This record gives sequence, structure tokens and C-alpha cells, in this order.
Amino acid sequence: MNAQNEPAQAPDLLYSEAEDDLRSAVRSLLADRADAPTVIAGIESDTPYDLRLWESLAAGIGAAGLLVPEKLGGQGATHREAAVVLEELGRSVAPAPYLTSAVVATEILLALDTQDGPVGELLGDLATGRKVAVLALPFATSATDAASTMTGTLDRTVTGVAEAAAADVLLVPTAEGLYVVGTATDGVHVEPLVPLDLTRPLAAITLEGAAGTLLAPAEPSAAAVARGLMTGAGLLASEQLGLAEWCLTETVRHTRERHQFNRPVGSFQSLKHRMAQLWLEVVSARAAARNAADALAAGSPDAPLAVAVAQAYCSGVAVHAAEECVQLHGGIGMTWEHPAHLYLKRAKADSIAYGTAGRHREAVAELVELPAP
Repeated sequence: MNAQNEPAQAPDLLYSEAEDDLRSAVRSLLADRADAPTVIAGIESDTPYDLRLWESLAAGIGAAGLLVPEKLGGQGATHREAAVVLEELGRSVAPAPYLTSAVVATEILLALDTQDGPVGELLGDLATGRKVAVLALPFATSATDAASTMTGTLDRTVTGVAEAAAADVLLVPTAEGLYVVGTATDGVHVEPLVPLDLTRPLAAITLEGAAGTLLAPAEPSAAAVARGLMTGAGLLASEQLGLAEWCLTETVRHTRERHQFNRPVGSFQSLKHRMAQLWLEVVSARAAARNAADALAAGSPDAPLAVAVAQAYCSGVAVHAAEECVQLHGGIGMTWEHPAHLYLKRAKADSIAYGTAGRHREAVAELVELPAP
């Protein structure tokens, strides 16, 4: 019940026509530029991501500016549209700094309550894809940790920062507030690490005497960082949904075509049960992910609960779907040439991003008001 004791508006879990059109455009682009052989070849190279793919996704389709108001050069869309893009990126496990830059960093800047000066300028650059920004915190940092990150000085070392190697600017939380630091400035060292998920590179960042611009003091910065991390967790559920859907679809296709004893292996009852169970989990994950995206888009007071529920559930579904994909492909699923390992590694890495499933279950328990016995 809301403050007026009226029933809260039911969430809209369906996709609009505009969202379906956006999905078609993104899927077509990724099918052309980020198919499995291309992604595998890319992770074997020294480049963190395909610049042409990012330019097409960010500027060509306009996906990078979905959350940015039109007056700043963005699309003025909502988290629902951004969730659709992330579903397709999860479906293709394409290396692209979308979640970290177009969602988390952008949401932090929007939450600073000022769109003038360096904040507005940076939002315009992010919206058009001219720059990529990442939050200089470990990828595992959750929204509940935001306040504790506002400590120390600008000189620091941070490990496990997702897609820092692709970033043009860093958002650095300190005891004074939130700074923006260019990665090309003196005193900034970005050392690539070897991650489990090669499609989302990690790096260690060391700042030694680097110059930065203070965007906001500590208190509003902490709230903005918390908002950005919560939004990242909520829309990460959509990436996990897309990943799980691809794994289920590919596994069903393979078990229909693969024959043993003159029968498709998918006709064996034990495999039918496993895929039916997985289908139920994916359908439930879709409801949870869409609910989180809709709550964020509507600015619902229940958004923290919707995000916690989505991450607590979708994280495990993505891992389970990827594990089943590898196992039910048999020996083929264990090869480097088949993309199943990319999905398993992405699902495992995502399962600890922006807080583990256990951390989000704790958040659910804190947010839900249980009736008195």
C-alpha cells in the first residue's frame, strides 16, 4: 500500500512495440558484428572490445544514451529500454562496456541532481559514445557498500574494476566526494588482470598524484553511487535473463538434432525433465528481471526490493542454465570453439557482480516487513 492507502500500480512486465523494435535492431547488429566466432577471436586478441561494434551500438542505435535526457544529447528513454539492450548483450555475451558506462556510471551522474558544468558535459559524452566511464570500485561492490567506499584520498589502488581498460574516464569516490579522472592523465595506471570472464575484462587501477575534478561532496556522492550500483544490479538481471534464454534455446536445438540409438537425445525422459525445469526457471527469471526494470523506470519506492529479488533469483538461474548447456552438449560443450564456455564464465562472473545472491537475499529480508506473530 502507498502513502494514500491505495493499491500500488501493478508492474508492466510485457514488452512494448518500441522495446521490440529496439530488440530487433540490437539483435541484428550483434548477429552481424558479435557472433560466436567473432567473440572468441576477440577475447584472444589484445583489444578489450570491438570499437566499431561499440560505435554502432552506442551512437548508431543510440543505446548509450537511453537513460540520458534529450537536452543533454541522449534518448530520454527509461530503464526498460536499457534492460532490453542488456538482454541482447547477455544473449550474445558481446564484449561491450554498456553495463558499466551506459548504466552504472550514467545513473550515478544523473543521481547527482546537477546536470550543469562537468556533470552535464560528461553525460553528453557518454550518451553519444564519445567517452566510456567506469566506477573505480571492484565489480563485486554492492549498493549497501556505497557509504563505506566514500573514504580515503584520490591516491589509491583499486583491483577488480570491470572494463577499466576500455574507459576514458574514472568516477572515483573519496572522503571529499566523487571525482572524475581521465585515464590518459599523468598518475593513472591501469593494469589489465586475467579474469574468469574474458568477455568482460578486469583491471587494477592505481592513482598516484593524478588530477581530478570534484563533481559533488561526499554525502550526495554516496547516495548517487548507491543508486548507480542498485541500478546496475537491477539491470544485470536482464543480462542474466538473456544469457539463460540463449543457453536454453541452444540446448533444446542441440538435443533435437543430436541422435543416439536412432533417437534424438532430447526425446529421453530424463533430459526432457531437466529442460522443462530450466524453462520454468527462465520464465520466472524473466518476470523478476522485468519487474526490476519496470520498478527502476517508474521510480517506484519498491525498486530496492524488486532489484534484490531479481538478483537473488536470476543469478542462480543464469549459472544453472549455462551449466546445463555445457553438460547437455556433451563433449562438444567442453571445446573452446563452442561458445558454451563463454556463457558459463559470464554467468559465474555475473553471480558475484554488484553483490552476491546471498547478499541480495539478506537485503530482501531487511526490506520485507513481516507481519507480527
